[in-house]
Amino acid sequence: DGERPAEVTDGGRRPPAAPARHGKAEESSESREEEQGDGQDSEDWFSRGRRSDRAAKHPKLNLTKQALPWNDRFKGKANLHVFEDWCGGAVRHLRKNLHFPLFPHARTTVKKLAVAPKWKNYGLRIFGYIHPFKDGDFQFSVASDDNSEFWLSSDESPSNSRLAAFVGKLGTEWTAPGEFTKFSSQVSKPLHLMSSRRYYFELLHKQDDRGSDHVEVGWRVFLPSLKFEVIDSSYISLYTDESSLKMNHVEHIPQSLASHSGSYLWEAQRDEHGADMLKADPRDTFFLTPAIEASRVQNVLVPCAYSPTYVVKDFPIARYQGLQFVYLSFVYPNDFTRLTHMETQNKCFYRESPLYLEKFGFYKYMKMDEEEEDPRQRAFLFLDADSFLDEEEEEEEGIDSPEPTEPAPATKERSLGLLPGANSKEIPRATGDYGDDLDYYSFGTQQDRARARATPRRGGKAGAAQEKVYVTRLQPGKRRGPAREPAFPSIFLYPSPPRRVPLRSRSPQRHPGPSSKLRRLPGRRRRALPSLLLPGANGLFSRETREEATAGPGRTATADYNSSEAALLGGTRVTSFLKTSETTASRQEGREGPGKGQEEEEEEEEVSDYSYETAELPQSWLEDSINWQRTFSVSSVDFELLRSDWNDLRCNVSGNLQLGEGEVVDVVAQYLEKLNEKNGGIYTLLRIINVEKRRDTARGNRYLLELELAERGQRTVRLSEYVYVLLHQGKQDDSAEANPEGPALAATEPQPSAWSVLYGKPVLCQPLHLSWKQDVMVHFVVPVKNQARWVQQFIWDMAGLYWATKDANFNVILVDFDSEDMDVEKALQEAPLPRYQYLRRTGNFERSSGLQAGVDAVEDGHSIVFLCDLHIHFPPNILDSIRKHCVEGKLAYAPIVMRLSCGSSPREPNGYWEVNGFGLFGIYKSDFDRVGGMNTEEFRDRWGGEDWELLDRVLQSGLEVERLRLRNFYHYYHSKRGMWNARSKKAPKD
Repeated sequence: DGERPAEVTDGGRRPPAAPARHGKAEESSESREEEQGDGQDSEDWFSRGRRSDRAAKHPKLNLTKQALPWNDRFKGKANLHVFEDWCGGAVRHLRKNLHFPLFPHARTTVKKLAVAPKWKNYGLRIFGYIHPFKDGDFQFSVASDDNSEFWLSSDESPSNSRLAAFVGKLGTEWTAPGEFTKFSSQVSKPLHLMSSRRYYFELLHKQDDRGSDHVEVGWRVFLPSLKFEVIDSSYISLYTDESSLKMNHVEHIPQSLASHSGSYLWEAQRDEHGADMLKADPRDTFFLTPAIEASRVQNVLVPCAYSPTYVVKDFPIARYQGLQFVYLSFVYPNDFTRLTHMETQNKCFYRESPLYLEKFGFYKYMKMDEEEEDPRQRAFLFLDADSFLDEEEEEEEGIDSPEPTEPAPATKERSLGLLPGANSKEIPRATGDYGDDLDYYSFGTQQDRARARATPRRGGKAGAAQEKVYVTRLQPGKRRGPAREPAFPSIFLYPSPPRRVPLRSRSPQRHPGPSSKLRRLPGRRRRALPSLLLPGANGLFSRETREEATAGPGRTATADYNSSEAALLGGTRVTSFLKTSETTASRQEGREGPGKGQEEEEEEEEVSDYSYETAELPQSWLEDSINWQRTFSVSSVDFELLRSDWNDLRCNVSGNLQLGEGEVVDVVAQYLEKLNEKNGGIYTLLRIINVEKRRDTARGNRYLLELELAERGQRTVRLSEYVYVLLHQGKQDDSAEANPEGPALAATEPQPSAWSVLYGKPVLCQPLHLSWKQDVMVHFVVPVKNQARWVQQFIWDMAGLYWATKDANFNVILVDFDSEDMDVEKALQEAPLPRYQYLRRTGNFERSSGLQAGVDAVEDGHSIVFLCDLHIHFPPNILDSIRKHCVEGKLAYAPIVMRLSCGSSPREPNGYWEVNGFGLFGIYKSDFDRVGGMNTEEFRDRWGGEDWELLDRVLQSGLEVERLRLRNFYHYYHSKRGMWNARSKKAPKD
């Protein structure tokens, strides 16, 4: 690690030596505007003050070569920086932290190089100087739980430090306290030190949420017989005194190969993440394409009134019920906002319940191909009671005795037995959530499967008898008992006669007459199959476990067609055979009888763990066979078609709804024809960048068309317009002809008048008062208090947004509740922002009142206010996205943010969509005032729920709320400790 400086990227997050140029300050609002000619200054500041993607392409180290002045009073302690609430056990995970190493959660000191906070999910950076007590060769060793690294410089300069010893690199390695020789990497090579000099050192430690956290460094004179001793206060000193510095003052923090501001990008580049959203998409940079002239798109379509039926103006909405009146929009092409990389943990995108998928998987979408086999070996599924003989009829036909022991040698035929319960001869059909999937799991003949599909399910007509599944049984002489709920959705019986296992020493009894209508082929080898415990009316059918276990479906496994053959007991006297899932093995372990001899005998014979017999097992016992040649048929399934535009609050990994390509092509072709009719055919379609549809099956569908066009074959322009497809309305029937998949547009039909209410066919028109402004001012309103590292990061992100877009039409409004850890106003002054406003408020942090104060500072009612959070990563197209989806008097915008999980970053986006949150909200200032603004009375001393309460009033005022998942729009995972008004109790002295 110490010899790869070329791969380290330069973050350079230090503030500039001189502040950027500023315009004149407006004393009334404490704001200022940037001059338009300072683009070069902004770029210079941004390249120094913010880690950007551009820096990753031009790696350059900005290490601390010259150490700060040192003083004798620094002796006895070392600097300690803490990075809290960050998951992972490897040091490389610590380096992925956005704020490492310049903005720790806390800055303090430590008296010796042995620290154990008794906490979890944190990282430590301990640095300072080591003062050797004598000249000579020294060895160092580090021990920790979990990983750690010890770096030592050849002098007092941090830039010369090299990795001397470490514990692990994957996060899974650890040592016990004081265990200095567990790994070879823990012990350094002999290093020659002089007592007259001091040496810069750095200790990095990462702890996850398990284990006894500790990290310690020991040293010894290079003699093999000596033990390592922890370096105490007598031999360490501070790098510098940080006690009087603000948290956003970071110029003094040393940067070395171990810890530098490029670590975040460097570590992220080493891993390739599987999120599709990280791939480039034309939507992300389409805002940079020059817009088409406004006059070119005026009066292209005939105007029409826009009044969707889903607007709930003046409709009484109960508190927090506005969530139920928010609908999602469809998008084309696929924006890959579906979190496919998170679906190993959460499969809510699919309609099946998690319990169903855990038991059966996706096999119901597969149709197994028919296998060529002996017809006698097929499974028989009987769904009708008429297929069976009653007990009296069976006795008349002379079926085997109810208590068989050893079969007679001359026995060639035998009837099939009833599946146990002990006293039950019928098995209720599987019903409920999985009953409808029985067709996919049947392995019987085609007639059997057809009969299964024809069998009625639960929920039919009242009073109808529930259909049962009947299977023939081996022993007929059992009494009929009450039916019990089955442990298996479906049971399949095989007619191949098994070999009997002798259970008693009594002599066999036979009745004269035919045994069964099913005969075994002569000379065919009979197989002995493993047995399985099943519940019955009297408990589990094993003599050893009859007193230990209780019958019930929860104690058995579920049948599956991909299963092995097992023997089932119909009581202690009988044995039946059917096909059951291999997954039953893990759930039946440990349920055998307590007999020692039985277990030893089973191990000797290598039989199934859930075999119950105490008798000697046959030598022909077979293992489960796997059919590697099994094939299946499957049809193409588009699961997106099963989704609706209802705001699903239960699934947080699904992406935006997908719009069909055919519908998009029809609308785009219709619009381009009208556009070229007006402009003389000078436009050619290059690409369909983005199409968004809001569906209203009763009145019409609204579309946002974003097209890349070639003007006269030379200039590329951007078209981004709202259009409306007004559905047919007739005199006799005012109800709309709902067409969820979109209307068929007739390009040759004459357009009706603008105010006509009777239309013959769907009409493509221009919705009145529904157009967005491409240069409207956007105000980001953020209340803050004592969050220096996040406030500084937010300011840098806003400066980076200005540098990337060159868009000066946005304003940053920070409402500061007496922050003590940084000078917020000074940080704003030094940042190259186009404009900002700083508002100071006293007292405790109040989010609602802070947002309201920020909006009140906006004078222009025809500008957009974006109620924002502090811990947000913005995509470059955030300004364009806000403007497109905010229309004064019509639309408000609540983009869905992706909440990153612990240890994740925008380059490794593991997490979920915040489908319930509406705290990030864009709306015109005039509309915000009209709905009453924030509820500052009810949410004075608390926050959480104020966004839902605002949503209720926005919907009641007649506005639509556009709800879309926005690509690369992240909420950082952050520590809750020390936030806003939180107070911490004193740490225990031990």
